[in-house]
Amino acid sequence: MYLLRRLTNSPRALLFSYLLLIAVSAGLYKLFEHDKSLGDALWWAVVTASTVGYGDTYPTTTAGRILAGLLISVMVLFVIPLITAHFASKLIVNNDAFVHEEQEEIKNQLREIRAILESRRDPATPAASEHRHAATPH
Repeated sequence: MYLLRRLTNSPRALLFSYLLLIAVSAGLYKLFEHDKSLGDALWWAVVTASTVGYGDTYPTTTAGRILAGLLISVMVLFVIPLITAHFASKLIVNNDAFVHEEQEEIKNQLREIRAILESRRDPATPAASEHRHAATPH
């Protein structure tokens, strides 16, 4: 889990992981499908990973078909969601969120309001008695 999080924390690491997945898949495809060139294997890996599947190059061996299923599954279940989540997190910006200074200002205002309210409750404090005298008509 740590390795997966580390590989997907940055666009550069995610791109590197994707290219590594394509290269390994192409190499295995070439190994399993003996009559394919490296160019054909790379083309197959990209087309299969993107789930386009033109059908011009496809595995004929059992190992090649298993590889294709794994490549498609990894792309659909892991890589594509990670890429989508990464870019979505960059697009989602909470413009209503307070910055630190605003939070501190609000805290100070709340402290002042709390002090005023507490002074009104306690009749022994001068502020409370002054306020009471000002409010009562003479």
